[in-house]
Amino acid sequence: MLRLMIVDDHPVVREGLRGMLEAGPGITVVGEAASGDEAVVRARELTPDVILMDLRMPGGDGVSAISRILADRPESRVIVLTTYETDQDIVRAVEAGAAGYLLKDTSRADLLAAILAASRGETVLSPSVATKLVSRMRAPVAESLSPRETEVLSLVARGLTNAEVGRELFISETTVKTHLLRIFGKLGVSDRTAAVTTAMDRGLLLRRP
Repeated sequence: MLRLMIVDDHPVVREGLRGMLEAGPGITVVGEAASGDEAVVRARELTPDVILMDLRMPGGDGVSAISRILADRPESRVIVLTTYETDQDIVRAVEAGAAGYLLKDTSRADLLAAILAASRGETVLSPSVATKLVSRMRAPVAESLSPRETEVLSLVARGLTNAEVGRELFISETTVKTHLLRIFGKLGVSDRTAAVTTAMDRGLLLRRP
């Protein structure tokens, strides 16, 4: 029997996945976890073959959990199962060692097939995720934002004015405007709203829940 662990901070999601997957042949759900930190501990205790891992959870996110789990138990295969499909999320998960990246609208049949494929050492990706990865590889490398530019744009995304951003970061309003002009140039936009939207679409800025 393939040993499966489910990691998600929503009890209803975990219960639904357990009921759906245990009805399939050859799979037994050996345990659950509600956070990344708990997943690391439980994976060490339960030695699952495959782990379904949500990405954004309180108490330790999925990406850091993937790295820690695989450092302890490299033979486990981790499949991300999430509602998020930004370039940044996908790349971070793959770089952490995820064997797959699926969206929560994946059908039961496809999810079962993906779990079995991952257990055989195959990589499994939702079609839209695969398309994003291929497009990213083919596209010219986009100029990334500096840490300070990311800070500025994150505060702009929260609705702060230039003056408020300056006070928050202890820099002058003129410096804020300079950072924004550089951001506009890198993103190919001409205003604050477009900068925030474009940065989120490119995975340079996390969407606020």
